[in-house]
Amino acid sequence: MTKEWPLWEVFIRGQHGLNHRHVGSLHAPDEAMAIRNARDVYTRRKEGVSIWVVPSERIMASDAGPADADAPETGKIYPHPSFDRDDHKED
Repeated sequence: MTKEWPLWEVFIRGQHGLNHRHVGSLHAPDEAMAIRNARDVYTRRKEGVSIWVVPSERIMASDAGPADADAPETGKIYPHPSFDRDDHKED
């Protein structure tokens, strides 16, 4: 049985942007390889001037909405794009 490499979230700051934005995810064995892979996959036209990679398991997010606007982090894990979106549909 093979073990899967850790999942990394990739954030890029463009040449004319002030903020990094989430552009996707990738698997890599360590942060150095994650940066190299992110550069290859997400900045093909050299549009990124700065790349951040963060282990997915380390990203925390609060619930969105007015009720949580002043609340500290709730310990929720950042949802990976491959999660089944049917679980998040509103009725």
